[in-house]
Amino acid sequence: MGLNKKSVDDINVKGRRVLVRCDFNVPLKNGEITDETRIAAALPTIKKLMGDGGKVILCSHLGKVKNGPNEGESLAPVAKRLSEKLGKDVPFISDYNVTGADAKAAVDNMKDGDVILLQNTRFRGSEETKNGEAFSKELSELADDYVCDAFGSSHRAHASVEGVTKFVREKGGACAVGYLMQKEINFLGNAVENPVRPFVAILGGAKVADKLAVIDNLLNKCDTLIIGGGMAFTFLKAKGWSIGKSLVDDTKLDYCKEMIAKAEKLGKQLLLPVDTVVAAGFPNPIDDPNLKVETVDADKIPDDMEGLDIGAKTRALFADAVKNAKTVVWNGPMGVFENPVLAEGTIAVAKALADTDATTIIGGGDSAAAVNSLGFGDKMSHISTGGGASLEFLEGKTLPGVAAADDK
Repeated sequence: MGLNKKSVDDINVKGRRVLVRCDFNVPLKNGEITDETRIAAALPTIKKLMGDGGKVILCSHLGKVKNGPNEGESLAPVAKRLSEKLGKDVPFISDYNVTGADAKAAVDNMKDGDVILLQNTRFRGSEETKNGEAFSKELSELADDYVCDAFGSSHRAHASVEGVTKFVREKGGACAVGYLMQKEINFLGNAVENPVRPFVAILGGAKVADKLAVIDNLLNKCDTLIIGGGMAFTFLKAKGWSIGKSLVDDTKLDYCKEMIAKAEKLGKQLLLPVDTVVAAGFPNPIDDPNLKVETVDADKIPDDMEGLDIGAKTRALFADAVKNAKTVVWNGPMGVFENPVLAEGTIAVAKALADTDATTIIGGGDSAAAVNSLGFGDKMSHISTGGGASLEFLEGKTLPGVAAADDK
């Protein structure tokens, strides 16, 4: 994938209408934003375009919108928060059609440096579908140039991510990436394509199936691959070990055997847990602080127990592997980190990354949430804003939202 893309620093937007696709898919509770990380992440690009005299038209999706438009998934709370953060009124165009008469009138009335926010793009219904062509065209008609700063959506060929670029380009407009996208490309893209070695990749999370192509691709690229979390038990079972009631995907046993053999053939180090924290079952509630646990060797998990975190010996093993690395990519927690009794493995890995001099890249989703909630966020070189997108980057896939931007 070509990674040398035009950014907001390469385009002149003075007096021009700029449609900016942001990732404002923020968590809401009773209409209030509970985590504004994504809003804060979008501000540098928005401020740059405002400062350069652009007329900044923001758009984003929020939620899955399964049952049609509803006020519970409106972007109104985001407009309110943006107004506070920018110290300037950000009018919200609440029209469920997104690009209707209200949006056109608001754009026509904009002055240089103004900002407006359109309604949730998924309210339109054709954002994600193959017949999104009309919506793509209507979005392009609101703007002269387009900037994608929504890495979390860049793996989807949606109307507001990819479709719109064709029409903007047809009328001579620029299609660039924002600062957030540029940072993701610089860190994640280059970590995989051109890493400073030794390169260590750490994969966790629940399912092997979610990371099949990632494991395969990273084995070609990295020097050491560490596997923890629920997905490790399928690998352990593939080695012929007893895993008790632990999470397993029996349909992927042959795949895991192939990956173990591939690592050996390529001379790569593949590290799996050597001991495991087990309990009688998955904690209910998930954050039950009184969960009774014990630590056993990873090849001796009792039949009536379930592995839920890596043990002390594994924590030391994984931390040691990170010590002399120059590039580390981590995607997926080592255990049920939401439970204080089962967070030790994830904490140990986060601490090991915080203590190393390597470039440390956290690949979005649960690992980003874990690093931030455990207080290690500011110690990492880069925390990706896109779970699915960062996984596809690590798979070596072309992301539509990146590919659609103009090359430099």
